[in-house]
Amino acid sequence: MLKPIRWNTFIRDFVIIQFGFLLYGLAIALIVRANLGTGTWVVLEVALANILGIRIGTMTVYMGFFVLILALLLREQVGWGTLGNILSIGPWLNLFLELIPNLTNILLLQISMFLLGVLVQGIATAVYIGVDAGAGPRDSMMLAIHRTTGVSIRLARGAIEVIVVLIGWLLGGPLGVGTVVFALLIGPSVQWAFKLFKVQPHKPDLAKAAAD
Repeated sequence: MLKPIRWNTFIRDFVIIQFGFLLYGLAIALIVRANLGTGTWVVLEVALANILGIRIGTMTVYMGFFVLILALLLREQVGWGTLGNILSIGPWLNLFLELIPNLTNILLLQISMFLLGVLVQGIATAVYIGVDAGAGPRDSMMLAIHRTTGVSIRLARGAIEVIVVLIGWLLGGPLGVGTVVFALLIGPSVQWAFKLFKVQPHKPDLAKAAAD
C-alpha cells in the first residue's frame, strides 16, 4: 500500500526526513567506529558485502530493497520516504565513516560513542517516521509485525534484531559484545523517541500502543 504525497508540505517534509536520514547514517557510523561490535543489521550487511565484494553502503541499499519487499508482502503502508530511506542512508553512512575517527583502546570513549549511536538511531527513526511519508524498509517491517501481531514496538524490533544478527554471524559478520547490547537497547531507544516526539505510526492502534 502506498501513502499519498502531501504536496503542500512536501518541501518541509523532505528537509525533515533528510535530517532523519543524516542522523541515521551518523548513528551507524558512531557505532561502527566505536569498535565494540556493530549494530545488528550492519553485522549482516558487512558479511554480505564481504561475500559479494561491494561497499557496505551499497549493500545497505540492496538490503533495503529486499526488506521492503518483505514489508509489502505483510501489507505495510509505505511512501516516498521509504524509497528515500533506501537511497539516502547509505551515502550518509559512507560520509560519516570518512569523518569519524576509528577508536581503539579507549574503552570509556568507545562505550560513550556506542551508546550515543544507539540513542541517535532511536531519535533518527522517530524523526523520519514522524514525517509520515513512509517508514524505512527495516522500520516498515518492525511496524508491520507490531500491527499484525499486536506485540509492542520494543518486542517487534528486538525480535528482528536478534534474527538478523544470528544470520550475519553465521555468514562471518563482525559480532561483538556491543552487538548484543545494541539488540537489547535499540527497541527501548526507538520506543522512547516515539513517545518523546509523540509519533503514532498506526493511529487506529493508539490505545493499544499506549498500553504498551
